Amino acid sequence: MDLIIRNAAPKDLPAILEIVNQAILETTAIYDYEIRTLEEQTAWFDKMIIDGMPVIVAEFEKEVIGYGSYNIFRPKIGYKFSVEHSIYLNEKSRGIGVGGRLLGSLIQRAKESGLHTMIAGIDATNRGSIKFHEKYGFVEKGYLREVGYKFDQWLDLVFMQLILKED
Repeated sequence: MDLIIRNAAPKDLPAILEIVNQAILETTAIYDYEIRTLEEQTAWFDKMIIDGMPVIVAEFEKEVIGYGSYNIFRPKIGYKFSVEHSIYLNEKSRGIGVGGRLLGSLIQRAKESGLHTMIAGIDATNRGSIKFHEKYGFVEKGYLREVGYKFDQWLDLVFMQLILKED
């Protein structure tokens, strides 16, 4: 697969919006209820860039098929070396290595930025994402029961962590 991982650009926002809105409408990968507008996604992108946080895309045959990003884990100065990441793919691009390429790039960028740890917050029913993260060295560090609510059900959240080490 001739896959390109690159920094996202404003022209990628419609594709990113389509991917995230599909996740909102059809999955518990994100606990939002309402789809986002292009204006909201643009504001998010602009803030990420201003804050120096990466937003990357996976591009195949000139089509954005997935994206990833990370941001400071919690908004307190003491958390400045810890980030929580997100990776979302369009439906046809799951399970073929795209997520791994995005995660690998985010991990490398985090190391190069001097960060210490990456955190993943994953819906507990998403066994595929949990196994995916284990494959890249993430370890389950917390299980929070019934902290989310979507699709008329309580949702449990798994926290996984990767301590970043220099290679």
